[in-house]
Amino acid sequence: MKRYAITLCAAACAAVGAMAQDGMPFIHDPSTIAECDGKYYTFGTGGGGLISEDGWTWHSGAERPGRGAAPDVLKIGDRYLVAYSATGGGLGGGHKGQVLTMWNSTLDPSSPEFSFSAPIVVAESLDDEDCDAIDAGLLLDPTTGRLWCSYGTYFGFIRLVELDPATGERMPGNEAINIAIDCEATDLVYRDGWYYLLGTHGTCCDGANSTYNIVVGRSRHVTGPYLDNMGRDMLLGGGKMVKSAEERRFGAGHFGRTVVDDGVEKMSFHFEADLDRGGYSVLAIRPLLWQDGWPVGGDLLEDGLYRIESARRGYALELAVDFQRMEMPRRRFWEIDTAAIVPLPDQTLADVAGAWAEGAIPARLGDYMARPHQRWRIEAVPDAGGFLGGQYCKIVIDGTGRALAATDRKEVEVVPAFDGSDSQLWRIEQAVDGTYRIIPKSDESLVLISAGDSTPSLGAWDAWSDNCKWRLRGI
Repeated sequence: MKRYAITLCAAACAAVGAMAQDGMPFIHDPSTIAECDGKYYTFGTGGGGLISEDGWTWHSGAERPGRGAAPDVLKIGDRYLVAYSATGGGLGGGHKGQVLTMWNSTLDPSSPEFSFSAPIVVAESLDDEDCDAIDAGLLLDPTTGRLWCSYGTYFGFIRLVELDPATGERMPGNEAINIAIDCEATDLVYRDGWYYLLGTHGTCCDGANSTYNIVVGRSRHVTGPYLDNMGRDMLLGGGKMVKSAEERRFGAGHFGRTVVDDGVEKMSFHFEADLDRGGYSVLAIRPLLWQDGWPVGGDLLEDGLYRIESARRGYALELAVDFQRMEMPRRRFWEIDTAAIVPLPDQTLADVAGAWAEGAIPARLGDYMARPHQRWRIEAVPDAGGFLGGQYCKIVIDGTGRALAATDRKEVEVVPAFDGSDSQLWRIEQAVDGTYRIIPKSDESLVLISAGDSTPSLGAWDAWSDNCKWRLRGI
């Protein structure tokens, strides 16, 4: 991991590893991540925001006027619509607030085209109103082309208004609709005939003591009713858990969804306190999974020892070497041996490695037998860069330097030693069904595939084919 001149101790920085975004990802209430001209942007409370060139290392520099709170950003056509709040939510001592929208043709502040339009008020609240005009979330309905904005806090109702996708203004005569209570920082998602309302439940703005967590309900209609998995209406406090605290990160809130590819999605949010980052509020990106029609927040892949199993048939990725039998006493199945039972040892690397060829060895798929040639250590590689929500990794046979590598022939082999080249670096990304796709950095148009039951190779990603999917089982 790179070192930065920030006010955190070196030990804490070193502990971050693959468990957090790299760089200086400090932000509160991040907007949905937007991509513009090859860079990623997110905006937060207080004005400004973060930029990343690869989706892994983040730094300050994104700009938006208006300051205020809890923005969201959405690309419509060739322009970007930003919604944000002026006060509200108890900020400044009251609940009087406004939701405003503005446009820009680019999010890059260095571009000569960078210029935000004058903000337009699309929703308001008064101090004695049962809704706060704060925490806007935007949805452009892919089925109708209509634009919607949800807003509100735990102080009262979550409300929904319709906006004009051409101007960003509120549609004439549109009345706000109450769709939820007991949450805030809402966002709307459409998927497979369902509208999902994701909100942040719990206590805010108390660092490591914040109980923020992300919940969801769904409806066949954008205007609701939004019910959770038990049929509870979010207008009555319902909500199914999507993402809560992790072991050293607390206060998960402000959901945003990014579709990376067919079958691969990410969720962005903040942790109100990351203990490894000195308790600062930080940007977090995790896999977004879908199980039985419900969104589920995934976890980052951790360094460790894994069995890599093809979803095609269930065979394990292995070094293509001769199978070496384990020595053990022969027993007659039908006779009872009264001698004491002595556990047998595992086959070890020292037992078999001497018979392996010294040069590059092909990879293959075979029955998993917990043997050394099937035990893969996956580790993030410092300074190798990253992608949206992850770092590039090496995949090596445990206890050796033998590394999985992509070849120029669009095949894979295991080379004698890891050297950090792009052909030996892998982007391991979780798909929405919980399986993984494994992509060589040297050619990210390809993924590791099972070309046959026993033949690993490289080919195009197909979200609907088990040939492209892998299960990583910790050992």
